[in-house]
Amino acid sequence: MQREDFSLCHQLRVRWSEVDMQGIVFNGHYLTYADIGITEYFRALTASGGGDTGAKGGDFFAVRTLLEYRSPAENDDLLDVHVRIARLGNSSMLFVIGIYRDDTLLLTGEITYVYADQQTRRPKPIPATFREAVKGYERTAPEDAAK
Repeated sequence: MQREDFSLCHQLRVRWSEVDMQGIVFNGHYLTYADIGITEYFRALTASGGGDTGAKGGDFFAVRTLLEYRSPAENDDLLDVHVRIARLGNSSMLFVIGIYRDDTLLLTGEITYVYADQQTRRPKPIPATFREAVKGYERTAPEDAAK
């Protein structure tokens, strides 16, 4: 996992309330950090696509998460949360997460989202315009698993 593979990097600072009695970030907070990074990814993707990614009328739901802890963060550390879409399926997509402090990789992760109808919450195909927006935004093209 190389930083250069990611188009999105969002910095955040570890707050005192996120540190446990061991003096390190409580493990559950890393999922929040990943979620913040994904929120910023969607914001950047929308801005790069002129404000419309073609995903209106649907919603993305997280269905699977995997986090691998490598090294702890501490209070007041400045973290770089890197996010990219590594795979686009018919209705799902795989986000890859890398959280760094300086040059140290602290955490890797994968979060799978499914695109679904807002009313029924049933999966539906990811719109072609969204796919094109992702391909135009990413430095490393996502695998197209919908083929």
